[in-house]
Amino acid sequence: MLGVEVVTRFEPGDLHDICDAAESAIDAGGGFGWLRAPERNVLESYWKGVLVVPERILIVARIDGTICGAAQLVRPPPNNEARAFAVQLEHAFIAPWARGHGLARMLMEKAEVLARNEGFDVIALDVRATQKRAIRLYETHGYVRWGRNPFYARVEGKPVAGLYYWKDLNAAPDATPNTTPDATSGEGTGGPG
Repeated sequence: MLGVEVVTRFEPGDLHDICDAAESAIDAGGGFGWLRAPERNVLESYWKGVLVVPERILIVARIDGTICGAAQLVRPPPNNEARAFAVQLEHAFIAPWARGHGLARMLMEKAEVLARNEGFDVIALDVRATQKRAIRLYETHGYVRWGRNPFYARVEGKPVAGLYYWKDLNAAPDATPNTTPDATSGEGTGGPG
């Protein structure tokens, strides 16, 4: 059984599952900032920390109850009133063994519903230009590419570009402009994030 849900505390086994999923995503090249999986205690501390940061909403994907992916919505801090209308989607990933079931799309749709319910008008995200599957998913779902940073990340000593997207959460599905410049390069391997 497939599902996505918001998690505010880990049930027994969840922390182990999300660390396993994150490690496999990192090892496959889609690891939300890490290039190599850190020690297990570092990953555990990271995920425990995500749950206590008030600006973060953790959404997990499950197959038969096992966490196999996640995404985070990050609200702007209270002192950023000028950007209080926009929320950031970060660190989205699906473990390689769980890809191909539509869970990345389900994570994104859940994030958008949550963002709308919290009163946000815009959702933004960024992604390495090498993550072609994630880019295709975002662009298929109406995310508009607005920028490219050629020095977004460094992998094996070489710069990797990053792409920046936004989506108007109040626009009609076919009203979002399709202004996607050709800025993708490199080889993609993983799911979102």
